[in-house]
Amino acid sequence: MWLIILYCLLILMMLVGIIGSVVPGIPGAMLILAATLIWGIADGFSNVTWALGVAIFVLLLGMGVDFLAAYWGAKKAGASNWGQIGSIIGLLLGVFGLLPALPFGGPLLGILFGPLLGAFLGEFLYQRKLKLQPRIQQSFKAGLGIVVGSLVGNLIQGMLAIATVVVFIFTTWPPAGI
Repeated sequence: MWLIILYCLLILMMLVGIIGSVVPGIPGAMLILAATLIWGIADGFSNVTWALGVAIFVLLLGMGVDFLAAYWGAKKAGASNWGQIGSIIGLLLGVFGLLPALPFGGPLLGILFGPLLGAFLGEFLYQRKLKLQPRIQQSFKAGLGIVVGSLVGNLIQGMLAIATVVVFIFTTWPPAGI
């Protein structure tokens, strides 16, 4: 009976992982992998091998998708390395620095607006460094490209997370004890 309860709780944990794959700031694929490992330990790894392999693969693939989607968005928008670095700094400041002090949605807003503002400032400073007349429109476009690329990456990670949970349920259903 306790295995059935554990199985249901792990499925709920995986659903939070699916949400976390799409929403920045919540663990996604790592949470799904942890739930799969917990089930493997509880069930003696009898029927979790495929699900565990898929979860590990999706975790690694998700990291690559995250990087490539942001890179693709930056390149499509014409962002320089300064814009990309500014985006990373903006993300860190948004999550851990300035924006958590807001009365509502601090870190979540920081994840959304930090990279945009960081990329904007990075591009703006890069243009000034080159002694160009800084173009606000180009700086904003670069920041927006990085954010859009990251959002596309999050959607792809969400689909991968759903596939991982489906594989888990398909390979482990019915759980021991039913």
